[in-house]
Amino acid sequence: MTPLPRRFSPSAFRKPALEVARLLLGQKLVREEAGVRRAGLIVETEAYVGAHDLACHASKGNTPRTRVLFGPPGRSYVYLIYGMYHCFNVVTEPEGTAAAVLVRGLAPLEGIDASVRTDGPGRLCRALGITRADNELDLRGGRLYLERAAPVRDSDVLSGPRIGVDYAGEWAQKPYRLWIKDNPFVSRAGRAFPERPWSAQG
Repeated sequence: MTPLPRRFSPSAFRKPALEVARLLLGQKLVREEAGVRRAGLIVETEAYVGAHDLACHASKGNTPRTRVLFGPPGRSYVYLIYGMYHCFNVVTEPEGTAAAVLVRGLAPLEGIDASVRTDGPGRLCRALGITRADNELDLRGGRLYLERAAPVRDSDVLSGPRIGVDYAGEWAQKPYRLWIKDNPFVSRAGRAFPERPWSAQG
């Protein structure tokens, strides 16, 4: 598939998850269906860096649920938590290496009512209408895709521990959650966690 203008090329996602988590900050997540376009600016991400990462779903192996993580980069990985909330991820790394980036916070741009909250992975999926039906989609086109926007300066990026992965032991403390400093659409749960300036070395 040839990327459309402002869409990402396949090589953009064929990189380590932490690099893609940084790249996605400030970019648009768009869903179009029945002529309705809904879009938001990505303001918070979490990197899950491979099967060796005990917080990553791929640490349990290649299963029907996680097979998309082992597939081509640039695909969507959508799963359900607590039986009611959907979470949207971008698959990264070369095919065969299971890694992904969870999108945790979104600033509304188009087609989202101002009263709808988008701070948190479940809330942003609800606002865009993302469900399990959007799992394993190519994010360069179709009804769900990523679109280029203005880059975010490194000085405006903070990092800290991921949220809700205490079961992963020392992996829970890795500073693999990134967000745009002072953005009101960063998830509320994330605002209480330790923070530090972004470092490309993680």
